[in-house]
Amino acid sequence: MIGWAQIGYGAVLSAVFAALLLLAARCRDRAALTTAALAAAAGPLAWNTILRAAHGEQFFTDAPVAVFPISWQDTGSAVFTLATASLALGLGPLAARPARTAVRYALVAAAAALLTDIYLY
Repeated sequence: MIGWAQIGYGAVLSAVFAALLLLAARCRDRAALTTAALAAAAGPLAWNTILRAAHGEQFFTDAPVAVFPISWQDTGSAVFTLATASLALGLGPLAARPARTAVRYALVAAAAALLTDIYLY
């Protein structure tokens, strides 16, 4: 089971990576960028807090694939990030824009959370 420091570290890394990926994808809307980055931190933070409270040690078992050792814990972080970012972006700074824009940004944030979980902590 990961500790609080590692949970916080992962959340911050996810946010930074999401912001960098969105900048690389030419996101110039500062509010959308900030919202997506915060969602990329909030999703893994919420999911890992739930796993910690529920003593979900089995969720941390990695798949036996060396190049993509994904676990249920990693997947949950991405799913929570996708949900959080979709709602926050769609109801917030991108409410007047086409839904595909909010979904695209939310997918980038979720991918950042997933990759950060798999490879960085």
